[in-house]
Amino acid sequence: MKPLIYTRAQALPALLQQRIVILDGAMGTMIQRFKLSEVQYRGEGYSGPGAAGDRFADFPRDVKGNNELLSLTRPDIIRDVHESYLAAGADLIETNTFGATTIAQEDYAMAHLAREMNLQSARLARQACDKFSTPGHPRFVAGALGPTPKTASISPDVNDPAARNVTFEQLRAAYYEQVEALAEGGADVLLVETIFDTLNAKAALFAIDEFFEASGECLPIIISGTVTDASGRILSGQTVTAFWHSVRHARPLAVGLNCALGAALMRPYIQELARAAPDTFISCYPNAGLPNPMSDTGFDETPDVTSRLLREFAAEGLVNIVGGCCGTTPEHIGAIHDAVAPLAARALKPGVFYREPVAA
Repeated sequence: MKPLIYTRAQALPALLQQRIVILDGAMGTMIQRFKLSEVQYRGEGYSGPGAAGDRFADFPRDVKGNNELLSLTRPDIIRDVHESYLAAGADLIETNTFGATTIAQEDYAMAHLAREMNLQSARLARQACDKFSTPGHPRFVAGALGPTPKTASISPDVNDPAARNVTFEQLRAAYYEQVEALAEGGADVLLVETIFDTLNAKAALFAIDEFFEASGECLPIIISGTVTDASGRILSGQTVTAFWHSVRHARPLAVGLNCALGAALMRPYIQELARAAPDTFISCYPNAGLPNPMSDTGFDETPDVTSRLLREFAAEGLVNIVGGCCGTTPEHIGAIHDAVAPLAARALKPGVFYREPVAA
């Protein structure tokens, strides 16, 4: 098998061997802090750089809650979130593109804007990383590919097990458009995340491979599944080990888990994944615990609790990349950074799928 030759982020594999790398936290939680109205989501009243003016003033559907639209209408807010995480110590920041596929944007009748959302989101993250990067501390843009709100493996109709509301080809096409725009906008890494259906993820990985072949690019890939409950399985039924064996052909730089569970409940599944993938870097970015309406973030794990638990993961030699998902804030990321900084990164065992990438 030929070694991977990355055309971007060539320094990242060596960095992962030297220390634990910090991923940023939640985008949605931070956006909620701004308490934006429908009018503000449309960009009305904002006249700063990248202002959309009245472009969406008469859009016939409500757009409040469409966070990916903010990359076009309120780039100042997205830039502020990125910079807050970078200032807290993040090495990798995710683009504001979790729902920026044509499939997800159909919910807002904005599928035609998906490519533009990805392109602009990647540019905003690129600008933030470039602002904070130094020769001794590079920062990387992770182009985020979310799972979409549809599933290729599970029927939406309890009376018809064979029914599907999306096809593999529709997913592949949507992801290809997304990957192409993320790369054009300056993404260093591609992050296929919050995977609840492995078939959806396979469509994304297929599209990524197609893009690499067509463009000549080869970006590091991070694959992150989500265990939905104490069953230890993703929603489409696979155990963590089975999930890994279903996606390892993509030769990701890292594989991990995110979302759904807080760090306290995620430990056994990260342990399982670390055993199953000894030759691949491991990522872990849990949410901030269980729902708690009395908390500022809506979750019960404070920065101190989350950082202590992730420090324990690092001390066990389980992880190479840590960060936060739903409910986490720059305060969480700063605490996680401080907690794991003194600890060594998880060492890899030589294997079939991981190869030390070299610069082109």
